[in-house]
Amino acid sequence: MNAPEALTPLVRNHLMSEDNSIYFSVATGWEIAIKHSLGRLRLPLSPPEFVNEAVERHGLTVMNAELSHVMSAGGLPGHHKDPFDRLLIGQAQVEGLKLVTPDIAFKPYAVETIW
Repeated sequence: MNAPEALTPLVRNHLMSEDNSIYFSVATGWEIAIKHSLGRLRLPLSPPEFVNEAVERHGLTVMNAELSHVMSAGGLPGHHKDPFDRLLIGQAQVEGLKLVTPDIAFKPYAVETIW
């Protein structure tokens, strides 16, 4: 959200397509808040203001963490230990969604990524 120019053309096309719904996971919001509080993420606004403004501006649908999501995440093989990423994978698997990420740590999992 801070550097749209860093997105690949494929990602931009997916995000701009009116055929796609774009979801914003609460896991991402939580990670943003934590990284900001640790000084590892600079934002132009406070984390709540930044996330709420971005969700509204981009017309994102907030995806809460459901029991089925956390159960899926908890049952994943231990290829990747990051709990935020594991929840994103669980959500994508349960909901049949694609994840936008350049992170190769997602590759061993049964989840489609776009980058």
